[in-house]
Amino acid sequence: MQKLLIFMTILTVLSGCCSRNTVTNIQRFGWVIAVKPDKVERYKELHANAWPGVQRMITACNIRNYSIYLRELEPGKWYLFSYLEYTGANFKADMARMAADDETRRWWSETDPCQQPITLAKPGDKWSDMELVYRQER
Repeated sequence: MQKLLIFMTILTVLSGCCSRNTVTNIQRFGWVIAVKPDKVERYKELHANAWPGVQRMITACNIRNYSIYLRELEPGKWYLFSYLEYTGANFKADMARMAADDETRRWWSETDPCQQPITLAKPGDKWSDMELVYRQER
């Protein structure tokens, strides 16, 4: 009986380890947008002190591993590259939820004036989709 109890405990622990944080349907997104040269420092300052409510909303909308990179590609031409992983079931609905959040909208009222869609952006797009051409998994 004791061996059975130990075996069942081990199985319970192992099943918890293996199933916890396992996501089978991950969508990866890469986006690009320009930054107005006179707003680069403001943009960096905002993100150095990102608002906790906005960070919570990002998590609540099934986004993880969200990163934004900044690079001057030519003198005076600054760009942001954004990468995120979406783990939810309805990206469009989660993005609508985020866009309806008052604190997120206030955050965007601070960050949007720093940004400028790239020349080749689709009408109505701020951030432009990038094509994933390579990814290595373990």
